[in-house]
Formats: sequence, C-alpha cells, structure tokens
Amino acid sequence: MTDSKFTAQQIANWYLKKGSLSPKKLQKILYYAYSWVLTLTNDDVDHLDNKLFDDTFEAWAHGPVLHDIYSKYKSYGYNDIPEYNGEVVELPDDVEDILNQVWDEYGTFTADQLENLSHREAPWIKARGDATPLSASTSAISDKDIFKCYIERVA
Repeated sequence: MTDSKFTAQQIANWYLKKGSLSPKKLQKILYYAYSWVLTLTNDDVDHLDNKLFDDTFEAWAHGPVLHDIYSKYKSYGYNDIPEYNGEVVELPDDVEDILNQVWDEYGTFTADQLENLSHREAPWIKARGDATPLSASTSAISDKDIFKCYIERVA
C-alpha cells in the first residue's frame, strides 16, 4: 500500500456495512482505523506515506472529527446512521485485516467510551492546545503525533 487509495467516505461505508452506527461512533472508528493503518504500514515517523485516506482529523470538543463526514451525517444527531446496503470498496488484504482488527478492538465500545478514550491520548490533547474542554477547535491532529502515540503500543 502506498499513499491513500481510498476516501474517508468509502471507509465509512465499509464500517456502516457492518451495522448502523451513531455519527460520533463512526468518527471515532474512522480515527482509530486511520491511526492503525498509519502506524502499521509505515516504517518511521519521518516517512508517513501510507495513509488510509487523505482527509485530516480535527481536534473537536468531542474528539477527533473529519469535517466532511460530520457534514454528511450531522442530521442524524445522536441517532444511528442506517446500515449501508450498497457496494463497498475492495480493500487489499492487509488493510482489510487492520480495519477488522480495529472493529474487533473498538466496535463494542459506545460512542461516549470512544470519546473518553480519544480524550486521554496525546494526539488529540496536543492538537487541542489551550482550548477549553467544550470550546470549538478545528486544529488538525498531526500524523506524526498519531504515529508516535500508537507505535509505542506495538513496538
């Protein structure tokens, strides 16, 4: 896998094919999928060429958010987005394996549990900077910070 071959929406559809999810839970699952692919398919922090998709997560008050995904699903509020019944993108085996591992690890968590988990991790904390807990922020979460955080867990 080199560079990103997929869009965030394609990966969202892939997860929504597994079942309905709230917008907040979908955002967090996408964040962990992105983070795991970034960490497990790159060799070091200075060469982060392999990405699941090109979108950048922002450090919003409720955790990492992709603005375009938020815009698409915000009308659902706290309600679940229905299961996706269309065709999903075909993924390379290594990427599909990582996405399934993310689902196995985080799929049983509630949206609020995933939010709390992301709030305890360095990439979101660093991107929030001096922002108060509930203040708006569109600060980007750095790929380097994501890699540094998660590589410690697999090294």
